[in-house]
Amino acid sequence: MGESITEGTIINWLISEGDSFEEGDIILEVATDKVDNEVPAPASGTLMKTMFQAKDVVPVGEVMAILEVSEEKKSKTDVISTERGTSDEKSHSQKKEKFQKGPKPVQKPSGSTSVSSSSSFSTSNTFFSPLIISIAKEHHISFEELARIPATGNEGRLRKSDVFQYIDEGRPYKFAQPVAEKDPTAYRIPQLNFDKGKGKVIEMDRMRQMIADHMVYSKHTSPHVTAYVEADMTNMVNWRNANKVAFQEKHGERLTFTPLFVEAVAKAVKDFPNINASVDGNNIIVKEDINIGMATALPSGNLIVPVVKNADAKNLKEIASNVNELAGKARENKLAGDDIKGSTFTISNVGTFGSVMGTPIINQPEVAILALGIIKKRPEVITTEKGDQIAIRSMMYLSLSFDHRVVDGFLGGSFVRRVADYFEQFDINREI
Repeated sequence: MGESITEGTIINWLISEGDSFEEGDIILEVATDKVDNEVPAPASGTLMKTMFQAKDVVPVGEVMAILEVSEEKKSKTDVISTERGTSDEKSHSQKKEKFQKGPKPVQKPSGSTSVSSSSSFSTSNTFFSPLIISIAKEHHISFEELARIPATGNEGRLRKSDVFQYIDEGRPYKFAQPVAEKDPTAYRIPQLNFDKGKGKVIEMDRMRQMIADHMVYSKHTSPHVTAYVEADMTNMVNWRNANKVAFQEKHGERLTFTPLFVEAVAKAVKDFPNINASVDGNNIIVKEDINIGMATALPSGNLIVPVVKNADAKNLKEIASNVNELAGKARENKLAGDDIKGSTFTISNVGTFGSVMGTPIINQPEVAILALGIIKKRPEVITTEKGDQIAIRSMMYLSLSFDHRVVDGFLGGSFVRRVADYFEQFDINREI
């Protein structure tokens, strides 16, 4: 549901435990990244158990429910298992070596969960005999679950009686998930007790919680550096004021400053493609598409980032149409999942709120974000044919926050300066 998604909130279960469903039926509604999504059934079957309830926040990768699929689907699964078993027999020595190294356990739904029929399984502190594996396979017990059963055998080995006692106790670790090892070098947030004071307590809504998590993650992940420039917006302001009425009459679209900003930023991104990137471990992914996200305020006060896709390939009329449509959807809370996906670079017009400038937080997984301050008239020294003169000009501050892991000062400074140049060099005689 998006490359930056780390968790979702269950809004409602539409199927109850024990109920049957057909392939394509909506099982539940999940809210992720500020958009509500319906989750369809992958096949016909029955909902056996739900592990989370409505309003629970579920990390990506967690098992939310156990489904028992129809007999037709099971038969297909059996065929695949048989084929794999034949392959295992042909490469017994390779499989044995792999299991001795300790493969990662795989969590599968009840009714189809299986344990490999390989002769043994071993990790650094656990050994499973063929008998134990056979019992586990019969009862659909995963390796992760086996590893949590208290062992009474010699050298901590799991015995047959241990497994059957665990089954009699109701399998308390049935839905156990793999636990990642903690990195001893990782930064630990100190647990400090502050006096937070007294007053009216307002619980964060779901969207505000997601925004908070996203912002904290971004600051923790990317070393932020901010570069500032100012731009003379006089030509753009005068042209827009002189043509906004005619533009709407001709194209049927309102002409705000946002489409002009998106157009100029897309040009600058094309000039400096490395600003249009994301980080994947030790790799830098330079995106082919130029999709400009627009940080937009909602009536609730929360923020959302709808995206103008392929902004560099669109003319001003098309950009204005996209901007107006997305802004309208945001105000009416009708943005679809696709409307907020795929952003490669984000702009935030903090001038809308009267701010002179801002220090925006990068919209992960991007590597830079541009804040545009208020356009304000100021006396400025300009160079004319008659020499230096003081004139009233419409000025604006631009601030670019960038990820210093992959964007250095030269790239960041050059990019934001190029955006300002496009603003200042706006053609006052441009046709609409």
